[in-house]
Amino acid sequence: MNRKEKKHFWHNPRFRYGGLSTLLLCVAIAVIIVINAVVMDMEKKNGWRVDYSFNAMTTIGDQTEQLLQGLNKPVHIYALFSKGQEDAPLMELLDRYAAFSPMITWEQADINLNPALLTKFSSPTGDQTVSNDSLIVHCPQTDRFRVLSPADFISMSLNYEEGRYEIAGLKYESEITSAISYVAGDTIPRVVIVQGHGELTEEETEPFNQLMQLNNYEITYMNLMADRPEPTDVVVLFSPVRDLMDQEMEVLKDFAGHGGALLMTCDYTDPMDNMPNYQSLLRSYGCLPQKGIVVADKSEPASYYNNYRINLIPDMQMTDMTMNLVSSGADVLLLTGSAAFALPEEGDRNLDAQAVLTSTAGAYLKDVSAGTLSLDKAPGDLSGPFALAIRARRTTAEGYISRAVAVGCSTMFTSSQVQAMTNAQEFILTAVGYLFGNQNTNLGIMAKTAIRPQLSAASAGMGSFVITLLPFAVIALALIILVPRRRR
Repeated sequence: MNRKEKKHFWHNPRFRYGGLSTLLLCVAIAVIIVINAVVMDMEKKNGWRVDYSFNAMTTIGDQTEQLLQGLNKPVHIYALFSKGQEDAPLMELLDRYAAFSPMITWEQADINLNPALLTKFSSPTGDQTVSNDSLIVHCPQTDRFRVLSPADFISMSLNYEEGRYEIAGLKYESEITSAISYVAGDTIPRVVIVQGHGELTEEETEPFNQLMQLNNYEITYMNLMADRPEPTDVVVLFSPVRDLMDQEMEVLKDFAGHGGALLMTCDYTDPMDNMPNYQSLLRSYGCLPQKGIVVADKSEPASYYNNYRINLIPDMQMTDMTMNLVSSGADVLLLTGSAAFALPEEGDRNLDAQAVLTSTAGAYLKDVSAGTLSLDKAPGDLSGPFALAIRARRTTAEGYISRAVAVGCSTMFTSSQVQAMTNAQEFILTAVGYLFGNQNTNLGIMAKTAIRPQLSAASAGMGSFVITLLPFAVIALALIILVPRRRR
């Protein structure tokens, strides 16, 4: 090819315009790719991606934002997922945490490639197991960590019709936020469970213990003859059947006198007549135990469950402790075999006691100590309503405020099934928060709905309108374009 032919080739319109178009197209594609990569990176760092999921799974709420704003210690999260096996919504949620607070960082890790994580974050008690598909939330400054397994992100509910448990919600945000609060907290509130009087065993109270630990409370068992609780603790007496000794009473009086708080339960089978010291402790907070079991009246089926009239569905009262539960509708509880309390008469200006759970007016108190087999009401049986749980606040001689909560039934603390069926967990956490002076380690973040709700007639209206409108819009657009052309 000579010089003239070369010049003609380079000036050929097919090459000039076709090549230029191709070049511009390649440049445009390259620019779009770069812009897309930059935007995606900025979107990830700043949490700009809009959450269009039906349950807002990857959106963080006000409680989480408030916690993250006050975070003053760095927290690093390991997402233990193999490549290609990631939980996409969980990863996007972690991006939002990191975007909202510079104190939060996270990385994806595979324990098959990084087995050192197993050693570094192994729990001495064995209650936290590190495995793939889990999260490790770690604060280097406190050196506390929490392992969140896939099961921790699922909330279960009982299907009454089929008699089985099923997935009801997803707890990504609540579990992660709670773990961050735990590992980065300055102190961990301690719940002291008293032993030595035939109280409920550690195995029986396992549902309560797990609930406390998952909500950032430390559980400690204590014998009052050998140790003393701190005034910042909450002391728990789970239905003792042997009385407190005088020396133990002195320990508790000193504890309460300096602002200590108590959570107490007593079941209708407890020998209260043989425990004058425990009765005295309850009475000091306005809780006067009454002999017998509370039985619902047959004419009030809404006040008991499953045709068993000792399975009480109590009325939750609007008090300073329970107002949030009542207003949000989280007020459904189940008390199986409940004792009752009589409220004190007016006159003690240093004591403020209120019933937080009550029976209906038709309920009655049945004394079964004589061995009677019938639960039917008999002459002489006391009629309701009865106080089934009481919250109290006493001003001590030392000028402190000592709080107490007494419950006439231990079932909600010992039964995982009751906790799954009712709002027992919410009530327990609210009561413990009240005892700690409304220190709310439970952030109250609700689980996100796991199953997309079915469309109703109302929700389908907009979709039907759009589907109907779409073909008419296409026809109208076609007419706008074709009619002018036909007239030319």
